[in-house]
Amino acid sequence: MRLIRLSLLALGWLGVALCQSGNPASLRDQAPNFGYKEAPDWPALLTNAVGTSAAWNFIQVSGIAIDGRGHVLVLHRGAYPFLEFESNGKFVRSWGSVIFSEGKVAAIAQADRVPGRSAYSAVYGPAGCDSCGAHSVRVDPEHNIWVVDAPGQVIYKMDPQGKVIMQVGQKGVAGTGHNSFNLPTDVAFASNGDFYVTDGYASARVVKFSHDGKYLLEWGTRGTGPGQFELPHNVVVDAQGKVYVTDRENRRIEVFDANGKFLSQWPTIEGVSGFFMTKDQHLWAGAVLFNLDGHTVGRLPNGNAGSGHGVAVSDSGDVYLAQLNGKVQKFVKQ
Repeated sequence: MRLIRLSLLALGWLGVALCQSGNPASLRDQAPNFGYKEAPDWPALLTNAVGTSAAWNFIQVSGIAIDGRGHVLVLHRGAYPFLEFESNGKFVRSWGSVIFSEGKVAAIAQADRVPGRSAYSAVYGPAGCDSCGAHSVRVDPEHNIWVVDAPGQVIYKMDPQGKVIMQVGQKGVAGTGHNSFNLPTDVAFASNGDFYVTDGYASARVVKFSHDGKYLLEWGTRGTGPGQFELPHNVVVDAQGKVYVTDRENRRIEVFDANGKFLSQWPTIEGVSGFFMTKDQHLWAGAVLFNLDGHTVGRLPNGNAGSGHGVAVSDSGDVYLAQLNGKVQKFVKQ
């Protein structure tokens, strides 16, 4: 009995030590709802043919961003994949400057997986779906708009009016070269204009480019160790140039310097699919907010830790979550 009591006491001391150390994993479940409330009926409802209200028919909302005017850019996998709204939810326009691939990224059946290789692939043709290539949308510090076509193997850079001004990768060509990708997932921007691409579902690397699209370097191999990836799904950069990557299948966030040197990692309860760096240098990972030490600051209501395939935050602090179930959630701080 004395041995059991000592063991229980030791476990108690360990729990206290973990909480006092600020260990990120010990704090995830304790993240409070810190004053955000979900806004109803965003975007504004439409009017149907008989004059009554009708909801938007989003098809898998995969990405969301805020442009230089404060408008909300919604990326979804439908016939009109790129939609623009005012912050109050009023529809502005749809964009047609990018034609997304009809390929569909999907998990490989467990029985067909090969150890050491990706668990994801893409299917094309009739088995695909309309605009299923639409994977991520970002706005850079110069207010240019970037979209990632994952099965299309390309990233497009558009000016604020929606005109394509740069393409990285080759449409329909899979590879791991200096200008080819294998199901890329996201893009992020350094303060000097360099940008990073996570490559992604079928590859396991981060690729760095100069402002004008010149290949600079890359890092990452498949695995579970420090600096390795199983699925590098999202990437953001802080004001000091550190690069944060969500390794979704390994349920962690990895931190690197600007040249890919591994610095640290934070475990996450669930795989993170939406990631956003705020102007005050905090990280939204799905519905959970972290500081740059990896400690939890708070949590949105009505959302689990991995909620959202995309996240965006307005200058006023409103948070938008893009949901693959066909919804956009807007949260406002009370």
